[in-house]
Amino acid sequence: MREQERGGGSGSREARREDGREDRRDGGRDGRREGGREGRQELPPQSPEEQARAICLRLLTGMPRTRRQLADALDKRGIPEEVSQEVLSRFEEVGLIDDAAFAGAWVESRHRGRGLARRALAQELRTKGVHATLVQEALEQLDSDQEEQTARELVERKLRATRGLERDKRIRRLAGMLARKGYPEGMALRVVRRALEQEGAEGADTDDDGLGYPGF
Repeated sequence: MREQERGGGSGSREARREDGREDRRDGGRDGRREGGREGRQELPPQSPEEQARAICLRLLTGMPRTRRQLADALDKRGIPEEVSQEVLSRFEEVGLIDDAAFAGAWVESRHRGRGLARRALAQELRTKGVHATLVQEALEQLDSDQEEQTARELVERKLRATRGLERDKRIRRLAGMLARKGYPEGMALRVVRRALEQEGAEGADTDDDGLGYPGF
């Protein structure tokens, strides 16, 4: 009888230990499940003002934007116009939006990098919503002499590629290239003809065998 009681007592203790482990495991799983649910609680929705600020900041992080560009972006995302205008005005007050600075930097970059003339630059700035007054102020960085110098450099880079063509065809091709970049027709033709005349004069200074001794 004592052996059985001891055996029974030992079995009861084992059973209690097993039950305890099960309880702890169950409790752990339940705790994780509940903790997971609590951790996934959704944040309260943003107000339209907060959404507008977040959108503008994200867009301005990549590159400068005009007020018009940002207003269009907010409109596409369903931000009410009154909220949009309020946020954009605040961004202007703190200097995050500056259409005048944008226009000045745009003119310098696009003229230096792409060789665009004032007419093409003005068109680009207008499509971005820059006010006409600010466009004109930005274009004052370029004078006619600088614009013509850039045109000459563009023609010089393309001149070699047109060799072998008839003169009239060369003129049309080179002048067309300048026209697409916004140069006035008169300036474009003048620059192209002068470049071709200079090319012909340089060729005349070299005899046919290429030795460079004129008159022989």
